[in-house]
Amino acid sequence: MVIRPVRPVALVTDEESLPIDWDMPLLLKACEVIGLKTDVRSWEDADVDWSRYSAVLLRSPWTYVERLPDFLDWCGRITAHTLLLNPLSVVRWSLDKRYLADLAAHGVPVVPTAFVEPGEDPSRAVREFLAAHPRSEEIVVKPTVGAYSKNVQRFARSREAEAAGHVARLHEDGAVLMQPYLPSVDRHGETDLIYFDGAYSHAIRKSAMLMADGTVNVPTLESRRARDAGADERAVASAVLDAAASHLGLDRPLLYGRVDLIRGEDGAPMVLEAELCEPSLSLPFAEEGALRFAEALAKRLEWRSG
Repeated sequence: MVIRPVRPVALVTDEESLPIDWDMPLLLKACEVIGLKTDVRSWEDADVDWSRYSAVLLRSPWTYVERLPDFLDWCGRITAHTLLLNPLSVVRWSLDKRYLADLAAHGVPVVPTAFVEPGEDPSRAVREFLAAHPRSEEIVVKPTVGAYSKNVQRFARSREAEAAGHVARLHEDGAVLMQPYLPSVDRHGETDLIYFDGAYSHAIRKSAMLMADGTVNVPTLESRRARDAGADERAVASAVLDAAASHLGLDRPLLYGRVDLIRGEDGAPMVLEAELCEPSLSLPFAEEGALRFAEALAKRLEWRSG
C-alpha cells in the first residue's frame, strides 16, 4: 500500500525559467495521478520555508548561471533542512563541465576536451589545441559553467584569433573549454538519453545548435523529436551514471539524469555533456515518461508501508 506523504515535494524553478520548462506541467499532472503533493517554488524566493517539504527537487532553476555562488549556497542550506534531489555533491560536481575530465579518467568515451583556466594565454591555448587536433576544421569554445548554449561559439580553423578573443572574454567569468566540432552532429544531431533511478526511460534527437555562420539556436521543442537510443548509446550513458556514482561515492543511483551523446567520425558514441542537476528531460516526447519520473520520486522517498 502506498502511504500518502503529509508534506509535499517542492519542484524548484525560477520566474524567468518556468515559462520554458515544458516538463513541469506533465510532471505536476503525473504527481497528482499517483497522489504525490507538490508545490512549484522559486529558488530565489527568500520567503519560502523549505523545511516544510519532504524533498526539494531541482527542475528549472536556470538563473543559477548568473548567480552560481548564491545557488550553491542555497543548495547547501536546503540540505540542512530537507532532502535535495539530486544531492549537493552531484550539484557541485555537475554544474562545472570540468567533470568531463573525471568521466574520461573513469574510461568513459568523451568528446576530446581541453580546459583553459583564467590567467592562461588564450592565443597559446587555442593554437596548441588546433595543433593537437589537425583534422578538425572547426572548434567549439564554451564556458565550463553555462546553460542553453549561452556564450557557446563555433569557430573555423581560419578564425583562430577570434576564437582566442572569445576565450579571453569568457575568462572574465571563469574557466573555458574547447572541443573539436564533430560534423556528425550536422547529419545526425545529438542523442539525449534520460534516466530515472538508474533506469533508461527515453531519448530524443536534438538538432545541431551551432550554425556555421555563427548563429546559435536555442534548443526549443521544435528542435527535438523522439528517438530510440541504440544499445551502444545506452551502454555509454549507463557508464556515465556509474562513473558519476563511483567518483562521488554515491550509495544509490541518481534519481534523474540526462546524458547527451554525439557520434564520432568512426560512428562510436561519445559524451558531449552529462546533465545531472537541473536538466530538461523532454517529457513531452516520452509516453508515460512523466509518470515514470513521479513513481521514481515516490520510490526514492520510500512511501510504502512495511
